[in-house]
Amino acid sequence: MKLSSLLRTTALPVALTLSMAAAQAQSGTSPTLTGFVPAHQAAQVKLETEFKTKQSSAAFKNHLEKLSSVPHITGTKENEQVRDYIAETMRKAGWQVDIYPHDVLLPKGPGEIAVELVEPIRQPLNIREFLFKEDKYSSDPRLTPGYNAWSGSGDVTAEVVYANYGRKEDFEQLKAMGISVKGKIVLARYGGNFRGYKAQFAQADGALGVIIFTDPADSGYMRGLTFPEGPYYSESVIQRGSLLTTPYTGDPLTPGEAALPMEAKNTPKRLDQNAVGLHKIPVTPLPYGSATEILKRMTGTKSVPAGWQGGLPYTYRLEGGKDLKVRLMVKQEKTIQRIYQVVGTLTGAEFPDEWIIAGCHYDAWSYGATDPNSGTAMLLSMTESMGKLAKAGQRPRRTIKVCHWDAEEPGVIGSAEWSEQFRDELTQKAVAYMNYDAAVSGRTFGASASPSMKKLIIEATQSVQYPDSNKTVFQHWMGHKAAGNPTRVTGSSAPAMVVGEPTIGNLGGGSDHIAPYMHIGIPALSAGMEGPTLYHSQYDDLYFYDKFADPTYKMGPMMEQVVGTMTLRLANADLVPYDIARYPADLEVHLKAAEKAIQAYAPTYSISPLLSAVADMKKNADACEMARQNYLKTGRTDKLVELNKELRMLERSFIDPKGNAFGGWYKSLYASSDPNSGYASWMLPGLLYEASLKSTANLPDLEARYKKAIQTLSDKLLVLSQGMGAPASIGSGK
Repeated sequence: MKLSSLLRTTALPVALTLSMAAAQAQSGTSPTLTGFVPAHQAAQVKLETEFKTKQSSAAFKNHLEKLSSVPHITGTKENEQVRDYIAETMRKAGWQVDIYPHDVLLPKGPGEIAVELVEPIRQPLNIREFLFKEDKYSSDPRLTPGYNAWSGSGDVTAEVVYANYGRKEDFEQLKAMGISVKGKIVLARYGGNFRGYKAQFAQADGALGVIIFTDPADSGYMRGLTFPEGPYYSESVIQRGSLLTTPYTGDPLTPGEAALPMEAKNTPKRLDQNAVGLHKIPVTPLPYGSATEILKRMTGTKSVPAGWQGGLPYTYRLEGGKDLKVRLMVKQEKTIQRIYQVVGTLTGAEFPDEWIIAGCHYDAWSYGATDPNSGTAMLLSMTESMGKLAKAGQRPRRTIKVCHWDAEEPGVIGSAEWSEQFRDELTQKAVAYMNYDAAVSGRTFGASASPSMKKLIIEATQSVQYPDSNKTVFQHWMGHKAAGNPTRVTGSSAPAMVVGEPTIGNLGGGSDHIAPYMHIGIPALSAGMEGPTLYHSQYDDLYFYDKFADPTYKMGPMMEQVVGTMTLRLANADLVPYDIARYPADLEVHLKAAEKAIQAYAPTYSISPLLSAVADMKKNADACEMARQNYLKTGRTDKLVELNKELRMLERSFIDPKGNAFGGWYKSLYASSDPNSGYASWMLPGLLYEASLKSTANLPDLEARYKKAIQTLSDKLLVLSQGMGAPASIGSGK
């Protein structure tokens, strides 16, 4: 970077702060600060203004380069060096740093992989990305072939069946068309669901192996220029990724218990690896340049149904025919390995036992420049900015924890183990969990959240300027919808929409919010800047970032301002700034969606008893919000510890000891990942799972459990409103 550019980018945050202040002065407005008494609002605005002078594009870029200059897969010495850099940076910034080791079962790298045509010709197929002279990172000898963690081991030669995206409905459609995958190798394209379910469904139907490829229709030349000329998948780009599909998240051998080091006195008894239900058949990813060698030789007489044709220049067929045989060989060893969670703590000055938690994993499939380490670099910069405030005597009222997770890529393992280790403390103390995986991957803001966190996101983005514009991040967000990643992010329960607001999605699977939100019941959000991605490929490097993700390096400081604003407001508010009114509003949307799903096979079903319970709860929610506003307007600061504890317990109303039928580890009745697709979100998962089975047998029990959760939340809201001084007659009562 030229010196003049460096000076401009370093000065960026000050310019942002001044322009925001000027805009507010011109409009006569002041930031909306939910949860603060009037006497504390001015001090908070002043603190946020000062915080927004601390960011630096140069600092963000420096962290990103330090984190992403070498490949660092979990379990490698390079990943331990990244761990040490994270810990050292936070310590220098004045944070207390603790490192928590866990011993978990993991694959020992890719192992041995081979894919080749056997008939009608012998031809080995490429399993590695190309070297490009313009991308110096592409030739690092530590880069691995493309592989799927948790593949079974085997060496099979068989005919081929094409299964579209390998979704549950795709395998059902194959059966309906009289196509069997038994004894065959399944060829499926990425997208539509989590890759592990492609393998699970194929194995269940008797397939001998699975090959997964990225189709150019989903992320390749049909979408735009390909790498290195453009940001889309070129013929050798391979999406790596985990296949783990246990009915719980975390270490496969210690479900529900923290996988403490083997030598620890209280280390849990581990399950036998053979009893866990890991995939037994070989599975591997291919680039579309290799997949085309199979597809163009398929001679089956049945062409594919509508929607199954991809972007390669051949008519896609369901069967390869007897004259086409492919060999697939994978030998992948699994063993117990040590992983490390790095947690920085800035202890609260007034309420040390109330925890605001932000997190992002640090392990990567290769360099991780966008995924995940753009988020890591942003959080490190934030710890430095907040450390400066703390050293100047401006310590947060509540404790802030910034967590850097290990072993997310092989199955969201590190965050789950830490959450299990501190489950009881988190249940009592955690105010919010905010996930920033790959949070600075582009130039378009997007977010997903539990209901109570939505207003926080909106208000924070309204107070931060979008670089090189006269718009706030919120205004830019309203005008630019984040596209997401077509090879990963899939359909889900529809988000609850509000007129005049951008779409805030539902939290599904695939990242480190799972255990805090779906196992423990901590209000959660995931937010970040989205853009083009070569997801899980070796080209997620600094060359790609500098050319396609954000050549300006202004998004890192801007995202830090958004994240820092949310963190500081949660940490300093008198009453935790949850969006209480969102609970009944969102519940009504999701209950009606569940009713519609059940009515598809049980037309007379009605969910009106639960909707009636939500209508009653709405009265208490409205009364609670009114009581909170009155409490704050009058400047009261009595009973804050008691009231905030009651606020923290609201989300826990949906935590059910029995858990969900598809996996008892998923305790939340409100949200889970879709157990048939992995990435997608299921809102009210108990009801949606019953609907997926086209069953009514468990509906009476589920309705009783949901009614209990809704009533528990309603009762808590009533107690809260009365605790803040509302008359006993306000609300619906019991």
